[in-house]
Amino acid sequence: MELVESRDWFIICYCDHCSVKLVEQELWQREEKGLIGILPVRDAAEMTSMDSVLSQGVGSESGERSSKVQISTSDAHKVDGKSHPEVIHWHKRGVAARALHLSRGVEKPSGRVTYIVVLEGLCRFNVEELSTRGPYCTAKISSLEMTKAEMEQVEQDPDFVTLSRQFKATAMELISVLEQKQKTGGRIKVLLETLPLHKLADIFVASFEMSLEEQLSMLDSVDPKVRLSKATELVDRHLQSIRVAEKITQKVEGQLSKSQKEFLLRQQMRAIKEELGDNDDDEDDLAALERKMQSAGMPSNIWKHAQRELRRLKKMPPQQPGYNSSRVYLELLADLPWQKASEEQELDLKAAKDRLDCDHYGLSKVKQRIIEYLAVRKLKPDARGPVLCFVGPPGVGKTSLASSIAAALGRKFVRISLGGVKDEADIRGHRRTYIGSMPGRLIDGLKRVAVCNPVMLLDEIDKTGSDVRGDPASALLEVIFVATANRVQPIPPPLLDRMEVIELPGYTAEEKLRIAMQHLIPRVLDQHGLNSEYLQIPEAMVKLVIQRYTREAGVRNLERNLAALARAAAVRVAEQEQAVSVSKDVHKLASPLLDNRLAEGAEMEMEVLPMGVNNNEISTAFKISSRLVVDEAMLEKILGPPRFDDQEAADRVATPGVSVGLVWTNFGGEVQFVEATAMIGNGELHLTGQLGDVIKESAKIALTWVRARAADLKLAPAEEKNVLQGRDIHIHFPAGAVPKDGPSAGVTLVTALVSLFSQKCVRADTAMTGEMTLRGLVLPVGGIKDKILAAHRHGIKRVILPERNLKDLVEVPASVLSNLEILLAKRMEDVLEQAFDGGSPWRQHSKL
Repeated sequence: MELVESRDWFIICYCDHCSVKLVEQELWQREEKGLIGILPVRDAAEMTSMDSVLSQGVGSESGERSSKVQISTSDAHKVDGKSHPEVIHWHKRGVAARALHLSRGVEKPSGRVTYIVVLEGLCRFNVEELSTRGPYCTAKISSLEMTKAEMEQVEQDPDFVTLSRQFKATAMELISVLEQKQKTGGRIKVLLETLPLHKLADIFVASFEMSLEEQLSMLDSVDPKVRLSKATELVDRHLQSIRVAEKITQKVEGQLSKSQKEFLLRQQMRAIKEELGDNDDDEDDLAALERKMQSAGMPSNIWKHAQRELRRLKKMPPQQPGYNSSRVYLELLADLPWQKASEEQELDLKAAKDRLDCDHYGLSKVKQRIIEYLAVRKLKPDARGPVLCFVGPPGVGKTSLASSIAAALGRKFVRISLGGVKDEADIRGHRRTYIGSMPGRLIDGLKRVAVCNPVMLLDEIDKTGSDVRGDPASALLEVIFVATANRVQPIPPPLLDRMEVIELPGYTAEEKLRIAMQHLIPRVLDQHGLNSEYLQIPEAMVKLVIQRYTREAGVRNLERNLAALARAAAVRVAEQEQAVSVSKDVHKLASPLLDNRLAEGAEMEMEVLPMGVNNNEISTAFKISSRLVVDEAMLEKILGPPRFDDQEAADRVATPGVSVGLVWTNFGGEVQFVEATAMIGNGELHLTGQLGDVIKESAKIALTWVRARAADLKLAPAEEKNVLQGRDIHIHFPAGAVPKDGPSAGVTLVTALVSLFSQKCVRADTAMTGEMTLRGLVLPVGGIKDKILAAHRHGIKRVILPERNLKDLVEVPASVLSNLEILLAKRMEDVLEQAFDGGSPWRQHSKL
């Protein structure tokens, strides 16, 4: 906006024609130019820095002089083809300036003429009054500049001196930075030394990029101290932005120079290798990789994807971050056995059955299921087989069964352990965008075994976990495999639904004996460099190891104890050295050369070999004087005193309040003792032994039933209605470090409480299991086979079971049932009748 000199008021016009006319009349045609003013304008829609030009007036029509300026605008606001004056938001303060240069452009064919005006700012002013007259607007102004005396007084102010020094130091620092970059700092230094600081602040700030609000704030800063403070802040901000830009530029230039240096060195290295005839550079490696990919036999869709990735790799420089990950990915594709497969033998069911019998003793049900699977594959090779999951305690042969399946099919076997896996990427594989991404365990297993059709065993599938990184079990839904687990409960239901569960409950003592004699002892001797000529373990000693040193469902601890015996024998063999005597039948050596050498007293080296022994069999000539036969004394010397005793149950139940239960754990069935005692108190029940909520509820149900039937069972005199009067009951499950839970201890708890109140001991040869209701019914429980095997291992002779568990006895080996008396119970009274000598204690009157 232009403001020109007028004799009356400020004149405002709203069209380009008026603006050009004012410039022509007041500036172009007049020889003496007046002062020009700059007045900022605020637009209603957006904040812009449109400037208005003001010209100092020379007088009114009456000849009076006044400080009045004329204003015009070059903007027009049009709506529906009609021009309307737009609302102008004038700023109250502006800058007086002098026109230094005015130039007129070439007139266009439309008659439009443009002007260029160069102004020099002089001082600030304030608009006092605005009024409208016709198409123009007039205003009165007042100067805001200090007088010379006022300025001298301000310059003596200590605050102003401090601000001046601070501004000068910041400005000099900025000039030094600009001088290094643009080599134009000399002229600015001269201005800094000659001009007053309050004016220099305006000059410095005018060259910075600022918002409209910051510009208006500097314009309104009449006080020199305020102006210097704001100017110092703006100069410092500009300096910091230059430094940040320099750091970024230096960093980028450093990276570029490093890349250029590496590129130059690689080019030089390539030229040197070409001169030497050494062609093992990256291009040759990529060519070798391409040849390897071509010979891998990939499917067509995979090959197209691999080609696209290879073309992308060739265009990437080796120092690019994604180069290594792409190359590792292509190398993996080239290494996978796309077309390599195991040559399957023709399925011979008899040979497969013989192989299973040779590798495993017992497990007839499991072997039969495997033979059925092989028979189906023989009749329909392309049939989709089931997903077998072997479930059982440790050491019962789950992993070796999978290996036997692979041997029967003539395929390679690979085992993948899933214990502790919590990230599904460990199974599927990581995304290639991750640093250090690796293929999943399944792909890695295929790469290791180098065939595309192995028997893949996923071991310990129940040990996988899930967290924020995903659920590995969901990834396993996409895979066909043979799996193993110790328990079924932790396996997610969707995954369990896709598998056929085959349970391996454990071995009897007779089965363990046969396994030890046929499999474990030969393997242990071979692992320790021994044979039957060095160490003999009689069958009777193996029985003692099973009875006294191991109580487990599998045979791992049994193998460890046998290995301890083998190590002791290995020490004896290694320490004992026996000279090999020469047979008396060796003929006398007759040789003239030998006689001459002996006559001369020369030393000779001779090697004496027993007759019939060649160089390859020399090691068999050194024998120990007698074979080591393991006896009972040697067992105690090597394995220590017996850890288990058949008299344990009798010793534990020698006092009233103790009963013997049967429970199921991750390691198979176990015998669990339940102890109850009474003490002076207020009728409270105390439970210890790291118990779960279910077993705690079973204890409360058992105590309630006993209290309700106390009179019928004659556990208290008729005059005592409450057996807990003045007493507390404490029930404890020994082995407190082992967590315990489940409903199958209900009948055991009732038996212990009845024994406590009746002061009659439970039979030491009797163990029991079963859930009990509040009305005294005995409900069926699970794990019957494991529990009966555990009772048999502990020397129990009588087992009380729920009547509805009779069907589960079919799975128990006949050899075990023949050594046990199975007692069935429908109600709790039936359990008590069998648990005590002479029947239930309700026939006698007894009190605590």
